[in-house]
Amino acid sequence: MAHPKRKISKTRRDKRRTHFKATTPQIGTCGTTGEAHLYHRAHWHEGKLYYRGKVLINNNEVIEA
Repeated sequence: MAHPKRKISKTRRDKRRTHFKATTPQIGTCGTTGEAHLYHRAHWHEGKLYYRGKVLINNNEVIEA
């Protein structure tokens, strides 16, 4: 019968098992825009990219050269 050569720590074992927690995608609402989006993900709303209620990219700005 096979047995492990080294002990797997509880932390390493538990890190592997964390991926099975969420059965459905977690959806939150942005406090700034009220838009529904996945947690820990940036989302587009009216030409702007929001993450954690702040604008990261604004496509509405005109770049003049």
